[in-house]
Amino acid sequence: MKAEILSKKNSSLLFLLLLVLFFACAKNQKKVILPEVDNKVSGQFFKISLAEWSLHKTFNDDGVSPFEFAERAKSMGFEALEYVSQLYSKQIDELGFDTVIDSLKKESETYGLKNNLIMVDQEGDLAVPDSVLRNQAVENHKKWVHAAKALGCQAIRVNLPGSSDSEIWKVAAFDGLSKLASYADEQNINVIVENHGGFSSNVAMLVDVIQKVNASNCGVLPDFGNFCIKRVDSECVDEYDMYKGVEEMMPLAKGVSAKSYDFDENGNETKIDFYKMLQLVKNAGYSDFIGVEYEGSRLSEVEGILATKKLLLKASNKLK
Repeated sequence: MKAEILSKKNSSLLFLLLLVLFFACAKNQKKVILPEVDNKVSGQFFKISLAEWSLHKTFNDDGVSPFEFAERAKSMGFEALEYVSQLYSKQIDELGFDTVIDSLKKESETYGLKNNLIMVDQEGDLAVPDSVLRNQAVENHKKWVHAAKALGCQAIRVNLPGSSDSEIWKVAAFDGLSKLASYADEQNINVIVENHGGFSSNVAMLVDVIQKVNASNCGVLPDFGNFCIKRVDSECVDEYDMYKGVEEMMPLAKGVSAKSYDFDENGNETKIDFYKMLQLVKNAGYSDFIGVEYEGSRLSEVEGILATKKLLLKASNKLK
């Protein structure tokens, strides 16, 4: 009788132990976002990638590991990834540069996504007037050229803030960009400049510099929303026409960034005419990746990403 009671107690304890283990494992599993995913539409002339900056609050503020980027992009129906270098600063310090790049490659392979480009920040100013600092910036960017090659990316995106003097900026930007593009060409990697404030948002000047560099692997990344040339107290006082800017950049484009901020009740972007922008992109004969880059605050990051993606698909189906 005692043996039978002990056996029942052991069985009950075993059952409780299994329940504890089950819920512990369930709790430790990754939380996967499973929103509704749009299918391709008949008028879609491009592929869609996700710019990691769209999730920068998730990774910087919410404590989520940026190594989850591929998983989250896959759950939202994206085909390719656009990494942001600064989101991995902590991981690089703790794990080492090569380990981080190897981990990103494994994650992208696990979820079957293409790696398209790396947006490189905080590695020095490629257009700074001081030649010593400029050359150091070129050297700092080289490891990202190798990272892009290891990941299978086609490009790294760079910035050209530089001087407040236009003539000095042109000379310095040409020098820094030429040196980096020459190095990257040996690795079969493109170097592309985004309109990202300052003279880089003065598209006429930017295009002039790119044309003078005259390298097949040196181009631009037109961003739908970054055309402020000068700010005073955080307010833009000199802005390049966004539609003119995108049209002028498209012949040199090796990527496109669909920036969005907010949407009206019809799902249209409140500051940017996506129909007009996409028509300019299509007119240029572009058919590669367009990256979704949501920067708004009213919607959550996931909601904003999906709203941008949905608008891209809707607009593409109504173009000429």
